Amino acid sequence: MNTVWYSVVIVGLGLMIFNNPQIAFDTVLAGSTNAINLSLKLWAIYAVWLGLLQIVEDTKLDKKIARLLSPIIDFLMGKQDDKAKNQIAINLSCNLLGMGNACTPSGIKALEYMDKGSKYITNAMIMFFVLNTSSLQLIPTTVIGLRIASGSSSPADIILPTLIATTASTVCGIILVKIFSKFSKDKK
Repeated sequence: MNTVWYSVVIVGLGLMIFNNPQIAFDTVLAGSTNAINLSLKLWAIYAVWLGLLQIVEDTKLDKKIARLLSPIIDFLMGKQDDKAKNQIAINLSCNLLGMGNACTPSGIKALEYMDKGSKYITNAMIMFFVLNTSSLQLIPTTVIGLRIASGSSSPADIILPTLIATTASTVCGIILVKIFSKFSKDKK
């Protein structure tokens, strides 16, 4: 597959250079500039959210959130130890606030705590993957931040459609995992 992509890129660049080199170079430079600008905007957004998450952990607010979400976590993923519950709660809270990739560190830690060295995926881990992927969002803050940075005249217009889409995907995911877990050998 890499050969196909390399061929497409080489042929495309070759045709652009031979047909109109000025447009080819302008396009490549403009694309690079846009990529760097987007990276800096995302870096700023994620720096704020990761800093906020560090404050949550330092103030032990994560333990309070974990206690609050404990019945939901127990229903969806079965009994987990306190460390796993804390990381799951942080991850779910981040997703609810639309922090996107800022949830990744807590997601990785949660899976490490849920794994317990078995190296096999459990139904609880599958449920966590589904919840993390469907990413139920009350407020899609990262996308709103990107829309603000891009100069959108109404960046918050996506709240209702995002809420509808993420609610539907999360509910469908939970139902499917619960159904398929009935057929699984692992009943955890």
